[in-house]
Amino acid sequence: METLQQLRKRIDQVDRRLLRLLNQRAGLALRVGRLKKRRGRSLFDPRRERAILRRLTVVNHGPLPAQAVRAIYREILRQVRRLEQSV
Repeated sequence: METLQQLRKRIDQVDRRLLRLLNQRAGLALRVGRLKKRRGRSLFDPRRERAILRRLTVVNHGPLPAQAVRAIYREILRQVRRLEQSV
């Protein structure tokens, strides 16, 4: 059985990976934003966001409930949109 300290260390490692991946995702979204801007397209695509949320809900196998996954990703998408607006 793992100790509390060992579990917390593993959580810290996951948090670092998540942060790295979130920043990687944001960087890719900024590239998408630049491309859309050059093509004169709107940065916000509500259909795309709905599709992302739907896809993530389908592939989620818990223990987070679908509602929590949607809430987390809505915030991620909102923050990335704010970054894209600075492009």
